[in-house]
Amino acid sequence: MNMVDAVIDKTAKDNKYWVLGLLYTAWCIAFIDRVVLSFSSPAIAKELSLSPTEIGLVLSIFYFGFWLMQLPGGWLADRFGSKVIVMIGIGCWSLFTLFTGTAWSLTSLLAIRLLFGIGEGIFPSASIKGVTENFSLEDKPKMSSFLMSSNYIGSMLAPLLIAPLLIHFGWRHVFMMIGGLGILFVLVYGCTVRRKESTTQAHQRMNGADLKELLRKPLMWKLAAVWFGLSLINKGLDSWMPIYLMTERGMNLKAVGILLPIPYLTAGIATMIGGWVMIKFFDGKEKYMLMVSAALTAFFLYFMYSAQSISAVIAAQACVYFFKSFVFAVAIALPTKILAEKMVGTGIGIINFGGQAAGFVAPLAIGILVQHFSYSAAFLFLMAAAACSVIISVTLRTPTSKQIKAGQF
Repeated sequence: MNMVDAVIDKTAKDNKYWVLGLLYTAWCIAFIDRVVLSFSSPAIAKELSLSPTEIGLVLSIFYFGFWLMQLPGGWLADRFGSKVIVMIGIGCWSLFTLFTGTAWSLTSLLAIRLLFGIGEGIFPSASIKGVTENFSLEDKPKMSSFLMSSNYIGSMLAPLLIAPLLIHFGWRHVFMMIGGLGILFVLVYGCTVRRKESTTQAHQRMNGADLKELLRKPLMWKLAAVWFGLSLINKGLDSWMPIYLMTERGMNLKAVGILLPIPYLTAGIATMIGGWVMIKFFDGKEKYMLMVSAALTAFFLYFMYSAQSISAVIAAQACVYFFKSFVFAVAIALPTKILAEKMVGTGIGIINFGGQAAGFVAPLAIGILVQHFSYSAAFLFLMAAAACSVIISVTLRTPTSKQIKAGQF
């Protein structure tokens, strides 16, 4: 390799890690945006006179809009490349985060959060597409799951940042501040990330035949169903744990902000290493990783349900988040292993289609269960969801890396 080639190679390597770092940061900002609503729900409910069911609807409506855009968002990323779709997604969600601070009624809050979800919904597939555009076949699963650990690192950092801000500035101003940060990020991303030329070439574009082939793969829909079950837990606890700890366990906002990051730390670690664990120890046997992780999630949910102390609740939740995040890592990393690059965005869209449907169902379902029954009923609902994921995982059949390279899948 001559000096010019060496410089080009080093630049490409540096650029791919810069892109990964920016996408990681964007995901952290996205989850800070989401946590703000959960943490400020008691104050919003008081100011706007909202019931638990109405708060559940507000928490859920975002995920409905988000869910609607999963397949279109994946197709757009495959068709036009990741850069432009990432920028549109971040720009839209930042704008509607800012608008959330201006809400004056239940109707306005629902409309803003629905549009928020629609805007952000195109981002997840585009972010994974950005990884596959920049990393080698061997690195794609590991880097994809590493990227998605940002979901939990962002959720871990959010309470530490958001609780003090809410105490000092109030919920309206905090939404406006976070929205402004996102708009600034779009400018940085647009100016420093190069658009991959390969995405404009005809052989790299997702066409109708590719889409039909992908939609006919049972494995993709089974993965979506497995992640739907675990996402009921993921979205349910993300949305309701701050409220549960404050209303049922008697904690104040500051204490919740200190303790709640612990489960997100364990989730971030599991997701960060999940792709590596999958390739290293479960290549072609991913269903066993899914089955065991989902079963352990249900096991520790029971301990959350029966815990007598705050410390026991948080410890059990940390275990729940660790094992459910292994499921998340596999659900994201496996499509990057088995799919052609031009199909990855849409493939991730299918997975998120299942996951984000749960995002709409879980907060509303828990709100109804809490209002008409109890938090005990909500925990039983989440344990049943984990059990269903275990059953679906048993039916999966996945190829090894060698079989994929040999064209045997």
